[in-house]
Amino acid sequence: MSVGPDCVIGWDIGGAHLKAVAVDATRHLRAVHILPCPLWQGIAHLERAFAAVLAAIAGADLTPRAHVLTMTGEGCDLFSDRAEGVTSILACARQALGAQPVSIYTDDAGLVADAAPARIASMNWHAAGRALGRVLRDALLVDVGSTTTDVIRVRDGAVCTVGRDDRERLARDELVYQGIARTPVMALAQRVPYRGAWQGLAAEYFATTADVYRVLGMLPEDADLMPSADGRPKTARDSAARLARMVGDDFDATNETAIAALARWLHEAQIARLRDALVRVGAGTPCLVVGAGVGRFLVREIARGLGCTYQDYAAALGIAGGTAADDCAPALALACLGLAA
Repeated sequence: MSVGPDCVIGWDIGGAHLKAVAVDATRHLRAVHILPCPLWQGIAHLERAFAAVLAAIAGADLTPRAHVLTMTGEGCDLFSDRAEGVTSILACARQALGAQPVSIYTDDAGLVADAAPARIASMNWHAAGRALGRVLRDALLVDVGSTTTDVIRVRDGAVCTVGRDDRERLARDELVYQGIARTPVMALAQRVPYRGAWQGLAAEYFATTADVYRVLGMLPEDADLMPSADGRPKTARDSAARLARMVGDDFDATNETAIAALARWLHEAQIARLRDALVRVGAGTPCLVVGAGVGRFLVREIARGLGCTYQDYAAALGIAGGTAADDCAPALALACLGLAA
């Protein structure tokens, strides 16, 4: 689809994925790109991901008037600290985008040409909350991704969180390091019910939450873009075998029901953890919960259990055809903020 110069592209540069969303001046969604990008393995992965997205944009005759960036990838262990990460990622992005106009998101000043690394690092959640606050006065935004969950209170049209960085937000459940694809199963619990008894879990990277939701038939299509924990295929049977390994067992016909029950219990454990965070950050039960990310089906389930009204993020923003961008709310938010700048 050909898009004119009123289009803005928002970029969310993570440690495991690169996400880009294009929105035009009529608030129609024009493009969504989500690419695996294991940044911890080297900056070359980000360079290749940028090249792939830009090639797709060019091939679709997409002509953006501007690019808006945010990031969380600076926190990966490729870099000695976050400042180095921000500097390296910005250099890579600017090299990829060439002479095209680029803005960077900061929580206090919004979109700027440049800023100190501390004002840029891991501000994607704030961008998502700010864009939501422009259309809703009061809501709780819960963005469940492949790796983490952001819980963002919007009050009187403004982002209203206590924490301002990852450390502070982790301390207050505004950031929960759990997602629906990449989280190691051992992070969900220390003991689990299995075959009629409680037992410990192996403290090994044998299985991830993608395996849990694949066994349950709940994993959204394209939600799991990274290799499996053991490098084997991503079938329900292979996922069941990985879950069996977590309890020191092998998967076969005799424990198929037990593994399915284990997956259901792990799902409930994750729901309980995220529900606690939602209630804590929401200071009770909010009237409206807005869900985003590939794991927003969990947010919908939690909201229903709390008796809250639920809405998907793109619909809340009023983006026509925006459902495909619900998986990458910060990138969508940046595109919208860039259009309004």
